[in-house]
Amino acid sequence: MDHPAYHGPISKQRCEELLGKKGKDGTYLIRDSETIQGALCLCVYKKNVVYTYRILQTHMGQFTVQTSSGVEEKFFNTLKDLIRHYKQRNQGLATRLRRSLKIKTLQEHPLPCPEPLVLDEDNDYENIDSSGEYVVVLPD
Repeated sequence: MDHPAYHGPISKQRCEELLGKKGKDGTYLIRDSETIQGALCLCVYKKNVVYTYRILQTHMGQFTVQTSSGVEEKFFNTLKDLIRHYKQRNQGLATRLRRSLKIKTLQEHPLPCPEPLVLDEDNDYENIDSSGEYVVVLPD
């Protein structure tokens, strides 16, 4: 999965911790579903609650947010298109998506650490690559 808001196979509890630390309405991340193999979860924070929406991919490769019975599904060619759509107001989510909670890794870090470095998309960082090493997140 190649999306800056994608956090991989983190648990629902870890997701809620990360979004709760940020504490800003509309902050979101994408993680692997714990219950459906191959599905993703779009998790968005609003007023101390993390709302989770399942993202499914069709056999044609399109993405959709799972809806309630009777609600029309919308399909998107890319995950980026889906996110762009739900950044608009009144699209059916608890709140519109405002800022992604991204994982970034520092180029050189001498010690392996269990926690990923989580960055806000509103900031600009240098010396970042995708080497797979993690650094500890310090509280704000």
